[in-house]
Amino acid sequence: MNPRERLRSAMRARRAALSPTERRRAAEAIARHLAASGWLRPGRCVAAYLAVGSELDATPVIQRALRHGCRLLMPRIESTRSARMTFSPTVGRWRVNRFGILEPDSRERVPASRCTLILLPLVAFDETGSRLGSGAGYYDRALAFRNRRHRWRGPRLVGLAHSSQELTKALGGPLQRLPTDIPLDALITEQGIRIFPGENP
Repeated sequence: MNPRERLRSAMRARRAALSPTERRRAAEAIARHLAASGWLRPGRCVAAYLAVGSELDATPVIQRALRHGCRLLMPRIESTRSARMTFSPTVGRWRVNRFGILEPDSRERVPASRCTLILLPLVAFDETGSRLGSGAGYYDRALAFRNRRHRWRGPRLVGLAHSSQELTKALGGPLQRLPTDIPLDALITEQGIRIFPGENP
């Protein structure tokens, strides 16, 4: 197991150790912080996710986005061989993909570049906005266009996490960013919103 995989395993265990009450309270607090941010507006294209395992429950956030009149999208796996993912509207039928995750069964595909706001799950994050994901690379590939831009034009990438998922120095942080890693623009935990400075304001 390489160092990044060991770190991923340790941080997953840390996340899984949170109690159901801690999880619920954090998810509700994060939804309140997002609602107060001004990022949820009628007609805006917002991509969210359905939590898997011990990932932070995005249901309260999804409910807030719909209440604000946002157009909600969910990830859809297009190819497991090339780890390719797009987004589809949450209307109509749903299906279960090969990972056992529900996804929209829609003909409409929306590339990440057309979203206003993308809410991402994560295993860990650090003070620079680096995100440690599940390791499959679907989000990094879908968002690779961000590394080819000279000027930031969205979408805003916002991680959702418990504050205990931060990779402090004591836990092995900060992360050494790989060329394929796409940094976050902001992060929301139960403690509030953190905006990361740098190339992606």
